Amino acid sequence: MTGAGSNQLRKNSLGLIAVTFMVISAAAPLTGVAGAMPLAFMLGNGAGIPATFVFVTLVMLAFAAGYVTMSRYVTNAGAFYAYAARGLGGRVAGAVAVTALVAYNAMQFGLIGLFGGIAAGIFGSFGLVLPWWIWSLLAILLVGFLGYRQVDLSAKVLVFVVALEYLVVLIVDFAILGKGGANGLALNFFDANAVFSGSLTAAVLFCLGCFIGFEATTIYAEEARDPEKTIPRATYLSVLMIGIFFIFTTWLMIVGIGADKLLPTIQGLPDPSTFFFDLAGQYAGGTIANIAGILLVSSLFAALSAFHNYIARYSYVAGREGLLPAVFGRTHDIHQSPHVGSVTQTAGALIVLAFFAGLGLDPVLNMFTWISQIGTLGVLGMMTVTSVAVIAFFRRTDHTASALTTLILPLVSGLVMAALFVYIFLHFGDLTGTTGGVLGIVLPSLIPIAAIVGYLVAMRLQRVDPARFARMGHNQG
Repeated sequence: MTGAGSNQLRKNSLGLIAVTFMVISAAAPLTGVAGAMPLAFMLGNGAGIPATFVFVTLVMLAFAAGYVTMSRYVTNAGAFYAYAARGLGGRVAGAVAVTALVAYNAMQFGLIGLFGGIAAGIFGSFGLVLPWWIWSLLAILLVGFLGYRQVDLSAKVLVFVVALEYLVVLIVDFAILGKGGANGLALNFFDANAVFSGSLTAAVLFCLGCFIGFEATTIYAEEARDPEKTIPRATYLSVLMIGIFFIFTTWLMIVGIGADKLLPTIQGLPDPSTFFFDLAGQYAGGTIANIAGILLVSSLFAALSAFHNYIARYSYVAGREGLLPAVFGRTHDIHQSPHVGSVTQTAGALIVLAFFAGLGLDPVLNMFTWISQIGTLGVLGMMTVTSVAVIAFFRRTDHTASALTTLILPLVSGLVMAALFVYIFLHFGDLTGTTGGVLGIVLPSLIPIAAIVGYLVAMRLQRVDPARFARMGHNQG
């Protein structure tokens, strides 16, 4: 029997901590530290990475200022879609909705490959040798099970996993701090020579990637307790937790090896992702290094679960508001979860996994590297549109908010996001190793194609059901 909450998400399920940790889990802190940061040091600006994180954190706070100001007026699990609808109209909202589905699915599919590759290596070192795709398959099924059930079940799992990630990294951080690093606790990471050495653009992109997912606080607006307070607080808290964590940790990673030895050491490693684990073993002991390796797998699992939840909710909203078949807009009678979107995403993940495994492609160099950048490109595009939507919304809405949060900061963040979007689109082949091939053109083109498809779908909705079109992005009580 359908309960009282038929076709509604499970309300009052998530508090401040649950929402914050669910979005931080998408950023996968330990994955960023162990996987992305060695590459950021090597391909970016070396010892300038901590200062780059300061800059990127400020940009994210600038985006968050307008984002949370508008969140007080918008309670809708569509997040970017709902902001676009209220600020720029239904057609742009349709473009954003389909872009979100493509982008977050791409992020999810890429992470499935990375999970399989990392898990096969970590557990293989303990003697449990299985093909990478077996680990990916297990993750898909477990993530699908959690996504099908109540959101508070996923939240409890993610809070626990992310807390362990932070704990193990901070143990290594304070071990380096306590022992004074290789050459003392140098505080010169704001040196302009370091910041502007190497590729600052690549450094910014790597640092930005560590924040991907924080923007999803508003996805849980319909399920949060007291959303007008919880969502803004969770947004700011997640940005600050991610930013301060990476500023502190990357500085201590440099201190641990010594700034002069940073690049030669990483460049000399067969696998740069072992850099953090080598530091962990050196300063905190082999046991901590082994635990960190296992938690790296759980970190990726947490990210998979988070993106699965995003996709399921975007699918639910798109079905509820007429952009996808109506079946997507129904929730489970018992769990009140967006179960149709969850099952569909699981099925899609299984198909993509079968494709890459069947062709014998590499889970990291191909499946992760090729596909995940599509997700990054899409998120940057949506953040650009959202910044513009915030400005447009407040230009025609009576409000008491300051021009700083409704115009100046959204304008600054929008320009930065737009510049990064263009850079990734034009240099997609170089960033993914697909230069010179058709994939270097086709893969980034999926984002503008998705936007065009969504725009056309919204146009059709406007023609066949103008009343429903007019309600796009409206608040859900």
